Amino acid sequence: MHTTAFLALLASIPSGPRGDWPQYHGIASDRVSHETVALREFPSSGPPRAWKVALGGGFSSFTEQGGVAYTLVGEKDGGELGEVLVALDAASGKKLWSATLGRGECDGGAEAGADGNQGGDGPRTTPSVVDGRVYALDAQLGLFCFEAASGKELWKHALVTEFNGRLIRWQNAASPLVEGELVFVAGGGAEQSLLAFERKTGALAWARGDEQMTHATPIAATLLGRRQVIFFVQSGLISVDPASGAELWRTEFPYRTSSAASPIVSGDIVYCSAGYGVGAAAWRIKQEADTLVPELLWRAANKLINHWSTPVVRDGHLYGMFSFKEYGSGPLKCVELASGAERWAKEGFGPGNCILVGDTLVALSDAGELVLVEPEPDAYRELARADVLDGKCWSMPAFSDGALYLRSTKEGVRLDLSAAAAR
Repeated sequence: MHTTAFLALLASIPSGPRGDWPQYHGIASDRVSHETVALREFPSSGPPRAWKVALGGGFSSFTEQGGVAYTLVGEKDGGELGEVLVALDAASGKKLWSATLGRGECDGGAEAGADGNQGGDGPRTTPSVVDGRVYALDAQLGLFCFEAASGKELWKHALVTEFNGRLIRWQNAASPLVEGELVFVAGGGAEQSLLAFERKTGALAWARGDEQMTHATPIAATLLGRRQVIFFVQSGLISVDPASGAELWRTEFPYRTSSAASPIVSGDIVYCSAGYGVGAAAWRIKQEADTLVPELLWRAANKLINHWSTPVVRDGHLYGMFSFKEYGSGPLKCVELASGAERWAKEGFGPGNCILVGDTLVALSDAGELVLVEPEPDAYRELARADVLDGKCWSMPAFSDGALYLRSTKEGVRLDLSAAAAR
């Protein structure tokens, strides 16, 4: 890619105020906020709570931009469970508007869980909000764009009928990725399994590939100076040029039943992991003439399983929930990215999720415990812990302007971890 074109592409990456959390994986597809957690010790009553609201079921996470928080919930209409996009006032938790998507029943894949915390159905995906528009991809591969201020529908596509889309077991759980002026999704049929749409008009920008989708959300990253979108499909990892869809590199990786955690990029290393006996692997991406080539660094068969819990990276180490169906008990681990060597493990998190806020690891267990941890490889050091949610938490935390937004299958909450709360 020419330098001028590359700089133009970087300039087009959706950005916003320092506090935004506009997509499932945050601003930069890495689950990292460059804010700080000022409140690193909780009072006996727990972290200050701005609001807690009852929400319909599901495993959607929050996104936030412009003082509004967005998520998907499950609501019944005439006995059938549907997916509904809701917009909440970020300050009060009051519902501002809602918009109905498609059917939300997903073949019972969410009935697992720890004793006393089983059951649950409804949305698995998280909306993206960029420049006054909200994008949602539902379980039946319906792709929608709404006006963020009002909830007015601007455009939509039905991937199954328009692009011969192929649903997989438990239906779709991948969220849409907005990168520059395009929205990226997987799920189309032959010769159009990977799709990019113009985010303002909904017009098809390109379609390519004959891949089978997974439950993993695609990511955007820069590798060796080239901006790219990486899809985790049933054949493995595929990297494409965002503007054209041209393939940049690919590597095989096993698929069994479901791959749900997204790939990770750190420097020139790419990592991925999957459950059902698959395990993890990492590759170093090398430049050979005009070609990008993945070189396997290590493979851990049936080990280092993240299932749907994508880790974060800090200083060459992965931090995240590494377990498979260890509900309520699975460990938070630190793993060296370049070698796959485990540095430490702490039991009791289950398949929750974590993000990195400044120099603080913010972890949400599947049982609704919020835990703050120092992300250091030498030892597990816990800073604070509090029970903050009822229900099952398989969702991603979101952090914006000093506030932490969390979801469960029953409710949503905004917690204040800002400097004001720490005084």
